[in-house]
This record gives sequence, structure tokens and C-alpha cells, in this order.
Amino acid sequence: MNMNATLERPQAQATSTDLKSRASALIDTFRSRASEAETLRRLPDASIQDLKKSGLFRLMAPKRVGGLQASLHDFIDVVAEVGKGCGSTAWVLGVVNAHNWLIGLFPTQAQDDVFTSTPEAIISAVIGPRGKAHKVEGGYRVSGFWPFCSGSPAADWVMLGGEVLGADGVPVDGGDFLIPIGDVEVKNDWDVMGLRASGSNSVVAQDLFVPEHRFLSLPKAIGGENPGAKHHNGAKLYESALVPVLAVGIIPAALGIAEGALENFKQRLPGKVVSYTMGEVQKDMPATHMQVANAASKISAARLIMHNTAEMITQAAENGVEMSLEDRARCRMDCAFSVRLCLEATEILYLASGGSGLAVGSPIQRASRDLHAINMHGLLCLETNLEMYGRVVLGLPQNTPLI
Repeated sequence: MNMNATLERPQAQATSTDLKSRASALIDTFRSRASEAETLRRLPDASIQDLKKSGLFRLMAPKRVGGLQASLHDFIDVVAEVGKGCGSTAWVLGVVNAHNWLIGLFPTQAQDDVFTSTPEAIISAVIGPRGKAHKVEGGYRVSGFWPFCSGSPAADWVMLGGEVLGADGVPVDGGDFLIPIGDVEVKNDWDVMGLRASGSNSVVAQDLFVPEHRFLSLPKAIGGENPGAKHHNGAKLYESALVPVLAVGIIPAALGIAEGALENFKQRLPGKVVSYTMGEVQKDMPATHMQVANAASKISAARLIMHNTAEMITQAAENGVEMSLEDRARCRMDCAFSVRLCLEATEILYLASGGSGLAVGSPIQRASRDLHAINMHGLLCLETNLEMYGRVVLGLPQNTPLI
């Protein structure tokens, strides 16, 4: 019996306020499990079940398969809210929803393969083309090694990126292959400092057959050619620019982590005396006022940038306009810049916390570690994005296809 089928599924319609309320109700629970999750190096089973029962894993899934089909703005707000309690939980929630959005671009048969038998299915992914595939009758033979597959311990399916090679070994296409989790090997090798509870294990496949309908060409998808996008009753969400949406999919956890760090810092202040002073109370010190103002302003700016990016993507899709290369590059750049602001804000607060902030159980040191991890993601590396965006602004040839 499929245990997922016994879960009470939420109504397909949900307001922005309702969605955020569901997330807010889970903050304290996830915060209380954060240390346990880090010890496990994955999300506790109870947290997975809480997210399923809340319907938040279905946030960006198409309505045609029972999803909530929420806006990018609601997605940002909901994932950020969860991030106030646990960064790793928010990260997994964010990437799973990004993958649920991406499944909406696959052929409808692939969508039904995933969700018909398991309505609350979780899809993990490594989008980058780390594998190799060959076209065969009816599909592909896929092999490869994919690290950083977040949420894989709880996954029902994985999407794994790979190059499709011709008979001469030269790539002729590339994209993502949709595979049941039981058909791949999931390594228990995620042992890191940041996003420690995200369960981002490596995945291995060897000469695995994947039916043709479970493949999505990324070059075609970036160009707007998506077999499933037109089958959502006119919903423009699935006609949005691919790379900008995927970039937005991995940023709101950072916002929630930073907002949670600011809350934690304020809670620690009352009565806190600064060591090696004449008994000065930290909350009354001008230096503290400037530190908090600087951090809070950076967090506020990050939120504005994230929502502005979401609005750029949404407006283009709603108006049926293809985003220009420069606008798409700006979206990716702004995503990287916003998570760097979250890191900078949290580092100000972390350093202002004094020696007690170093405690293993301190939320603020966990926030620092998690934000460093997010800023090290390949799609969010600030220096890489600065170069990418600068080239596009100057009219030079782009140095990556992922724009």
C-alpha cells in the first residue's frame, strides 16, 4: 500500500495568505528539529510528512496533476517563511518545487507517470549535464554520476541531466531524464558544513533505459519549446523563461535564513552585556544600532530584488513575450546578488553575536553555514554571474548556455 495515498490532500485552491499561514505554522516545529536534521544529514521523516500534509511540496506543481500552481511571488514568500525555522528544510522545499514546475514542461505522459500513482511524489534533481546518454529504440540509455541531489533520501523520482551523444560520440542534444528513484543508486555521501540536513547525496546510474517521453531537451526548453507547457489550461506559469525560474527556485531559502538570523539576534540582545567593557549593554550601543540597520537593510533589499525578478519573469510570460537575453541574464545575476546580500547581512549579525554565537546549537552559526553553502551553488556564484552578466551588457558573446 502506498502510504502517501493515505495523506489528507489540501484543496487545490489556496490564497497567498493561506499558503503563508501553512508555512508559518511549521516554523517552530522545523526549528526544534534543526539539530536532529543536521545529525541525520537529511530531513527527519516527520518533517517530510509535515510538508506533505501541508501541501507545500505541491506549491509549484501543475493543477492538472493535483498541484497548487502558485505564483512565483507566493513561492518566494512560502519558502522564505519555512527558512526562518530551518534552512535545509526550506532548501529542499524550494528545489522540489522548482522540479515540480519543471515537470510541467515534460510531455503529459511523463507528468502522469509521476503523479497518478503517487499524488504527493517528491522529485529530486541534478539539472546539470553530468551524465551521458545514447538514443535507442523507444528512448535512451543513460549512465553517469550526479552529486548534490538535494532531498534524495525522500525522493520518489529524480531528474538527471546529461548529454545525448551521437554515434561518433559528439553531443547532439542535452537535457534531463526523469527516472524512478528505485532505478538508481543513491549514495549516502552527503557530509558537509552547510545545508547539512539537505540530504544532497550523489546518484549513480549505469546503462539505464529511459523512455523517450521522460526526456526534456534543455536547449529546446530554454528556447521555449516545451511539450507540456501548453497543456495547463492557459496557465502562463509554465511558459516562463526556464533558467530564470530555476534560478528563482533556489534563492528564497536564503531570504528566510537571513530573516531568521535577524530574529534570533534580536531575541539574544535584552540584558546582554558586552565582554571586556565597562558593563555596556549591547542593545544600547550605537555600534549595535548600525549593525542591525545594515543587516536589516540588506535583507530588505534582497527580498525586493527577489520579488522584482519574479515580476519580470511573470510579466513576460503573462504578456506572451519572450524575455530578452539581457533580461534573462539580469534575472540570474539578481538571484546571485540577492543571496549574497543575505549572507552579508547574516555575517554582520554573526560577528556581532560574540563568542556565544559559536555554540553548535546556535541558530545564527547554522545560518551562516547554510548561507555560505547557498552562495557556493554553481548557478548562484556571484563572481561567475558578474562575468556572465557583464559580457551580455557589453554585447560580448555569452559564455554559458544557461541564461
